[in-house]
Amino acid sequence: MAAAGSDYYEILGVARDADADMIKKAFRRRARECHPDINKAPDAEEQFKKVNEAYDVLSDPDKRRQYDQFGTVGGNGGYGGYDDIFGGGVAFDLSDLFSAFFGGTAGRGGRAVTLEGRDMAMQLSISLEEAATGVTRDIRYDRLAPCDECGATGSADGSAPTTCPTCGGTGQQVVYRQTILGAMQSATPCSTCGGTGTRIEHPCAECEGSGRVIDRETFTLEIPAGIADGQTIRKREAGEAGIRGARSGDLIFTIHVGAHERFERQGNNLHARLPLSITEATLGTVKQTEGLLETVDVEIPAGSQTGDKVRVKGAGMPQLHKETQRGDLLFHLDVIVPRKVSPRAEELLRQLSSELGDAPTSDADELAGKGGIGEAFRSVKQGVEDFKDWISGN
Repeated sequence: MAAAGSDYYEILGVARDADADMIKKAFRRRARECHPDINKAPDAEEQFKKVNEAYDVLSDPDKRRQYDQFGTVGGNGGYGGYDDIFGGGVAFDLSDLFSAFFGGTAGRGGRAVTLEGRDMAMQLSISLEEAATGVTRDIRYDRLAPCDECGATGSADGSAPTTCPTCGGTGQQVVYRQTILGAMQSATPCSTCGGTGTRIEHPCAECEGSGRVIDRETFTLEIPAGIADGQTIRKREAGEAGIRGARSGDLIFTIHVGAHERFERQGNNLHARLPLSITEATLGTVKQTEGLLETVDVEIPAGSQTGDKVRVKGAGMPQLHKETQRGDLLFHLDVIVPRKVSPRAEELLRQLSSELGDAPTSDADELAGKGGIGEAFRSVKQGVEDFKDWISGN
């Protein structure tokens, strides 16, 4: 939603009937003017956010139509933190996006700048289910891209760069200064060519001779099945464009796989707890339960104990780039003892305890003195049969 008193057309400095190309060029110009790395005004960051918010709306035909009709865009909550203002749900570090807009990255000790573009980084969060099946994400981000107006040459008339007359092509100048120890000299990037060693006689008006402009890029990223937390995906030459046609950097995605409420991942295996009743653990059973991607049948052997593990082959995570090969799903058994039972169930449990020979003497003596239960003790076989019937009925 547009902030009160904001006019997106006014923020970008374009007429309300401006076409998409005019809006893009206005955005590039205003972004250069307002970016905090270039503009040192106290409100530069806030103005930069507003410029991006305006472009986000006016560059999208549907959002622009809604804004023109109602003066607002539903669901557009503006931009939050400085690091995610080019959002669409993905965030990356913008702190130095434009710091080398005109001159690249200066080397230490006054060495010439690096003409190649720098890598850019993004963080993406996905669920464990998405990591298991693979998922796509629509990516939208801003970068320094090759200038279309001059073909990334930086020249308005297509002429080739010439050697900088100030530094003689070295990209650096020697600066002398007087100190208490005498005259000192140091090398700094050339102020005329920005450290590139060359200059453009007739610079392109769109990119001001750098051969690159800010532009908004969109594409669909495919995240493969089996990817693990912290792994990266690299999109070649989708990062910052190089100066005057030099190679672009890469765009690197770091994938974060969120924790799951039931499953814990260890490599390609998954681990989970599986509660059992005392009858299921004693007699054994086939228990049907939900795995991560499908329903699985878990074969519980008779006499299972709390802490035992049962493995379901091939029900874990797929192997990266080999989706048909999957890890295992391991269930850690947890035998649950009921806190309360009915009188009939208690009676049968005591009979079973006596049959197994683990009933306390005091309890056995007490039971022996009770008519009905005493009779049951004298007929253990019948008691066990009754217990089996009770189990089958529950």
